[in-house]
This record gives sequence, C-alpha cells and structure tokens, in this order.
Amino acid sequence: MNIIPSVDFSDFISGDEGRKQQFVNAIGKAYEEIGFVALKGHFLDNELVDNLYTEVKNFFTLPTETKRKYEIPGIGGQRGYVSFGKESAKGKKEGDLKEFWHFGQYVENNDALLAEYPENVTVNELAQFNKVGKETYRMLEKTAKYVLRALALHLRLEETYFDDYIFNGNSILRPIHYPPIKKEPKEAVRAAAHGDINLITLLMGAQGRGLQVQNHEGEWIDAIAEPDELMINVGDMLSRHTNNKLKSTIHRVVNPPKESWGTSRYSIPFFMHPVSDMKLDVLEGCIDQNNPKQFDDITAGEFLNERLIELGLIKK
Repeated sequence: MNIIPSVDFSDFISGDEGRKQQFVNAIGKAYEEIGFVALKGHFLDNELVDNLYTEVKNFFTLPTETKRKYEIPGIGGQRGYVSFGKESAKGKKEGDLKEFWHFGQYVENNDALLAEYPENVTVNELAQFNKVGKETYRMLEKTAKYVLRALALHLRLEETYFDDYIFNGNSILRPIHYPPIKKEPKEAVRAAAHGDINLITLLMGAQGRGLQVQNHEGEWIDAIAEPDELMINVGDMLSRHTNNKLKSTIHRVVNPPKESWGTSRYSIPFFMHPVSDMKLDVLEGCIDQNNPKQFDDITAGEFLNERLIELGLIKK
C-alpha cells in the first residue's frame, strides 16, 4: 500500500448502521494493512486548533532559560518541558532534533491514579496555555475513544471494550517544536524511525511533507493529511494486544530540503494510553493455527516502563 487511506468519522456516529459498518470495515482494513489512517470529521473545531497552535508557538518562543524552569527532574519527561535533543529513538544514540511539552491526564475521582501520575505543570507566563491544552486533550481523548470503539467492533469485541481501560488512562498530549536547522546534522533527524508505545496516536499537524511511514515492502511513503484531518496510527500496545493483527507501523520525521532549513515545524500528537493495570495479553480471538501467540503477557504499565528506559527518558 502506497497511500494512507482516509475515513470520515461522521459515518461512524451517523446513526446509520450501514455507514457505521462501512467505517468499521475501512478503518479495520487500513490498520491491518498499513497501520495509519487520515480521519476527518473529528471533535476538534477550527477555533480550538488555531488557539492551540497560537499558544504552542508562544511557549516555544519563550527564552530557553524560561522554558527550562518547566523541565521537571525525576519523572521521565512525563509532564512539562523536555528540552532539545533529550529524546532519542529506540536503538539510536543521537537525540532527535526537537523540543516538546507534555500535558497529561486530568484525573477524575481516583485518588490512586492521582498519586500515580505526575501533576500537570502550569506555565505562568501564558494565561491561556494550560486552558487550551486541557480542552484539546479532552477533545482528542473523546475522538480516540470512538476510534477504539470502531476497532473493538472490527475485532468482534463488545463496542465499549476499551472504554474502562482508557478512562483516566495515562494519555499524553505532546506539542512538538522542530526548530530551524542551523548546520548540517551528522546523523540526527527530526524524529528517527520508531513505533509508538501506546494504543493509538492521533496526530495534529501532518500537513506538508516530513512524516513518512514504512509500508510492508519496507518502502518509505509520505503521510500527508488534509488541513481538516488527523493522522491516526496503531501503537505497539494495541499491536501486541491483537497479536499483530493491527499493525504498529514504523514511521519517522525527516529533515526538510536544505532550502527549508530556516523554518520551524510543529506537530501535536496525542498518545492514547490505558490505565497501567490493563493487561495487554494477546486476545483469544486473534490467535489461530496460522497466527500462534507472539507475545508474552504484560501490563500496560510494565510495558511503558520498559520502553521509557529504552528511550533514555528513565534511568534503570
């Protein structure tokens, strides 16, 4: 497959069973074949998107010493600011050419999770930054819930199978800034080839070239969304849970052509994580004679911890 399929979310929530099933079939097929879809008709409105980009750009243009005030030691970069070059892809020594911010879950009625998750960090210099971030987080979380409902139906599970696992889940909203490139990078790219850790990722800002996806033939293809679309891909947790029926596809963000080095790039992924005690054991319905169980039993929290160590964000 050499193009990213596009689906319209309004089909799933239309109330028309035929259109709903059509959406389930289309998104299921896409995730089995390439692991990515472009989704239009989601819950983010244009005003919220514009406000978010304004606030994100305002934050990243703050002086470096101001941003560094919000870099919190000892939490593996799970909240607040992570400075340029700190994160590297699994197996890569070179840090990616990016800086980013993390908004995390706004826990409701669960003291144990309040104690488990780090607190969100408030940026004092920008009055609207945290408010707009929270609103975006909620809308992306809602969109992700419905996408997972469609995938549950595709997997012949109860439609709301994932709902309890993702309520108060350890999800992350990550505004990323790829600054202008000032000199020839030796080995580093904006984001080296990697698979995502989580259940699914919803990406804002995939307009224009940069994001590339590796298809099953090993070829890199451009993943470019329309202005009103989110790019949504399967993460390793969901791939593992489905015995690789749904594919977590390797992807990367390449450096732009030299004439565009002077420009910044912004992208804003939402990493949908479940609660940490969700069992990622392979679903029985995804095991058969031709597809024996490929993965050991593990919880989402254990898997996340393993991967954060591999990424260099948590020290052993």
